[in-house]
Amino acid sequence: MSLEYPFTIPERGLGTEVAPGVHWVRLPLPYALDHINIYALDDGDGWAVVDTGSRTDDVAATWRALFAHQPDQRPMTRVFVTHMHPDHVGMAGWLSRKFSVPLYMTRLEYLMCRVVMADTGREAPPAALTYYRRAGWSDAAIESYQARFGNFGQHIHALPDSFLRLQDGQTLRIGAHDWQVITGAGHSPEHACLYCPALKLLVSGDQVLPRISSNVSVYPMEPNADPMSDWLASIDKLRRAVPDDVLVLPSHNEPFRGLHQRLDALADGQAEALNRLRLWLAQPRRVVDTFPALFSREITEAKAALLGMATGEAQACLNHLMGLGDAVCELDEHGVAWYRRA
Repeated sequence: MSLEYPFTIPERGLGTEVAPGVHWVRLPLPYALDHINIYALDDGDGWAVVDTGSRTDDVAATWRALFAHQPDQRPMTRVFVTHMHPDHVGMAGWLSRKFSVPLYMTRLEYLMCRVVMADTGREAPPAALTYYRRAGWSDAAIESYQARFGNFGQHIHALPDSFLRLQDGQTLRIGAHDWQVITGAGHSPEHACLYCPALKLLVSGDQVLPRISSNVSVYPMEPNADPMSDWLASIDKLRRAVPDDVLVLPSHNEPFRGLHQRLDALADGQAEALNRLRLWLAQPRRVVDTFPALFSREITEAKAALLGMATGEAQACLNHLMGLGDAVCELDEHGVAWYRRA
């Protein structure tokens, strides 16, 4: 059984109505994943938007085209952001100031975004260099990381100095309908999904994507974290909280039907990856040695961003196995971590 995709991709600068008063818009991204979906929700006197795109001239131009093509010229009323990653929050400050409207985010996402943006222009901290050396990165990879460190904030307009908090279990009235906030974690600290029972819609952000899996990573800021446990718990939580008959509005790829089937596939795929990793650890391995067990594509130092995401996700899998008692770690005389099956 395959997922159902009932809509075609909207043209740039235009939206597609996927439910009464709910429009799907696609914005360009300057990354390997070259688009993000945003959603405009009829909010009575205007439009509330969910997610905003990265801070680029191309995205700003697309937003201006959307403003120009809006037939009723109703203003923006609110900006909702599912989580702190630049493709979601990047234009939120710009839109909030342009229309003098509030920003809605969960507390952890807002505060963590402010913390990481504060690294803009800083040198990479020693703890981060230690983290990647432990993972088995070469000197060249470390130097590349040092050169790129602090670029996160360049993709995000300054956030407003205040925000309105989204909380798990909260009900929000947006236009004529109630929307429930359902938070998840693993991909980001406190990701917000929006569920409308009346319209049978779930704005899933990056918590549920139909064709790709979300990155679940450990970062130098919290090297012993176990976001994989949070991710798997969030899959179970969404399965319990949201019925299978919804139309899922994801941040990437196309809106789809088949929520529970996709949640099952994500959980099963992660379980298979963890089992492959258990077998791979029959011999001691560094973090960078575990990539063949976890990823179908080749991970090389030539693609620095991919190396960083792969390292973070591999570390998340290893930390998870250690938490289960299935793996142990030892440091060698150079401070490099070696993992083996317990």
